[in-house]
Amino acid sequence: MGLFSADIKTMNDLYVHQLQDIYYAEKQILKSLPDMIGKASDRDLKNGLQKHLQETENHVARLEQVFKLQDLKPKAVDCPAIDGIIDEAEEVSGEVEDKEVLDAAIIAAAQAVEHYEITKYGTLIAWAHQLGRDDAAAIMTKTLEEEKAADKKLTSVAEAKVNRKAAS
Repeated sequence: MGLFSADIKTMNDLYVHQLQDIYYAEKQILKSLPDMIGKASDRDLKNGLQKHLQETENHVARLEQVFKLQDLKPKAVDCPAIDGIIDEAEEVSGEVEDKEVLDAAIIAAAQAVEHYEITKYGTLIAWAHQLGRDDAAAIMTKTLEEEKAADKKLTSVAEAKVNRKAAS
């Protein structure tokens, strides 16, 4: 089903479709993070990605709570956007031999993922409020805060040392 599918007739339909989209995205991120952790050489980057892997497990569980609040079974729909971001990250990381440059590439890929998630959660929270689902919005707000914190941590690690090492 595409974003503007005939199956989407109401705001609620759109909201549920986007929940299914981010559910798929979070599950794909869970699959790809261990590989990123394995390729990272910077200790702070590795630790940050490991922490975010645990957070992502919580993000999936929270989304399952949101589905349950709405009497829906958790369901994922393909998300070509996250698939593209992850595919690009895997392609670029496979081409980089220098471990410092690879760390910079991993941070760039991880931030692309975070920015996608920040966008999706921000939209879903606004829609949840509009649809009178403040309980769902509150749950997703916790996740949004963690996504923003992960993005800031990645920026901090990049600016503190990874980018400098990659450039030298």
